Amino acid sequence: MKYLVSMAALAAALACGSAQAQTTVKVGVMSDMSSLYSDIGGAGSTAAAKLAIADFTKAHPDVKVELLSADHQNKPDVGSNIVNKWFDTEGVDLVIDVPNSGVALATSEIAKNKNKVFIVSGAAASDLTGSKCNANTVHWTYDTWMLANGTGKALVKTGGDTWFFLTADYAFGHALERDTAAAVEANGGKVLGKVRHPLNTNDFSSFLLQAQTSKAKIIGLANAGGDTINSIKAGAEFGIVKGGQKFAGLLVFASDVNALGLATAQGLTLTETWYWDANDVNRAWTKRWQVERPGKFPTMVQAGVYAGLTHYLKAVAALKASADGKAVVAKMKELPTDDPLFGKGTIRADGRKIHDAYLFEVKKPEESKYPGDFYHLRATIPAAEAFRPLKEGGCPLVSG
Repeated sequence: MKYLVSMAALAAALACGSAQAQTTVKVGVMSDMSSLYSDIGGAGSTAAAKLAIADFTKAHPDVKVELLSADHQNKPDVGSNIVNKWFDTEGVDLVIDVPNSGVALATSEIAKNKNKVFIVSGAAASDLTGSKCNANTVHWTYDTWMLANGTGKALVKTGGDTWFFLTADYAFGHALERDTAAAVEANGGKVLGKVRHPLNTNDFSSFLLQAQTSKAKIIGLANAGGDTINSIKAGAEFGIVKGGQKFAGLLVFASDVNALGLATAQGLTLTETWYWDANDVNRAWTKRWQVERPGKFPTMVQAGVYAGLTHYLKAVAALKASADGKAVVAKMKELPTDDPLFGKGTIRADGRKIHDAYLFEVKKPEESKYPGDFYHLRATIPAAEAFRPLKEGGCPLVSG
């Protein structure tokens, strides 16, 4: 599917006798369009990208943007084939979103080798700005270190000092389990055990039985999307919470809460970097987004697509070119970030976008006043504390 936005000033061109010089950019939204992460990213990410393009080109008629989208099916080989084709034969300059860390790590390497740009909004593995960082990748919205040191640290400090992990068995789950276990232990907690499940699992019975048997106070869900939803639903049937244990949704999105319903999700503690109902600006943007996604509520991933693409286009406009991926990313790091959804921020040398994070608790049904009124804000984590310190990530781009 292609969505072409062209804002060339035809009247001016006719008056001058020649068309205004344009910078042409091709952007590819690669996401999960059909499976467990489709509500997190998917068509909602494409809708967010369209809004970013429309808003930017309205103010910059000299930039023409063509948008493509594709489904990586949560398979690194499928995603790699799409990205290689986009870069090699379709002239794509930027790939954005990619909610699957295995696919994202592969995409990052391809972008580096072909000097293109990759903005990660959907994937979480902190390795993308750690040992696997490169000069062509920007990690925008969130990562596993942020989640671990938000939700994990908060729960240990409020008495949840014994943990059992239920982990999606691929790069994302492993990274989230690793980073959260480190945060738990650093704050005086203890990990009693773990079990790993295949991606997109329907039957969590045996895994939850092990978690229940562990007697851990906290069952850390190192999974996301449909797997998180199914874990919590099955846990309710097992009487996990009624038995005194508590789920920690280490990566929970507004779309998950909407799918679960407040009766099931109430009391969950989670960390996000953007919430649709946080302020009037976010609510106004959400209404525009819902024109294509009626009845849905945007996630921080989709907001990150809008914000990341907006900043990328600012860098391209400043350079008046998009061909040299490293140059564009360097300009993105040089320019302060400033967009309606995430506000002002910076991109560090390792490619990590820095902004505040928020610790939320899901409301009880009787506390919610309207559809999508999901969260109580429990704490704001300042940008300087929300993400891993620069020198602790092991990124080769960072000296010292």
